Amino acid sequence: PVASPPALKPHPIQGWTPDFIPKVLEDAPMADLMEELMPIPGADAIATAKALAAKEGLLTGISGGATMYAALETAKKAPEGSVILAMLPDTGERYLSTPLFADIEADMNEAELEIAKSTPSFQLLPGEEPVLQVA
Repeated sequence: PVASPPALKPHPIQGWTPDFIPKVLEDAPMADLMEELMPIPGADAIATAKALAAKEGLLTGISGGATMYAALETAKKAPEGSVILAMLPDTGERYLSTPLFADIEADMNEAELEIAKSTPSFQLLPGEEPVLQVA
């Protein structure tokens, strides 16, 4: 950008830079190879990460959701037959205390407990009672 960076705004995408293009990227030898910088709204990154978990079984962090969101948006504009690579190198396990999981209860409800009981490896410690979420 020609102008100086705007005032920083917080975003939930951990591991990504602040919401401006750093000078080091502007001055990079390959900067002219970039075709587009796509801002990704935090809510869309979170929604995409949740969709990846629910629909594809891929547990990724918020940045993984943002990366996939950018890939899907790019695919909408790409010529037919294009190949788009999106790497999601992180797991969502590291982000259990972030906004990504804020709406998920810590304890199992009855339906989740029944699913857990149906798995071959289900076990409770002796004398332990399952913790149920009361609606």
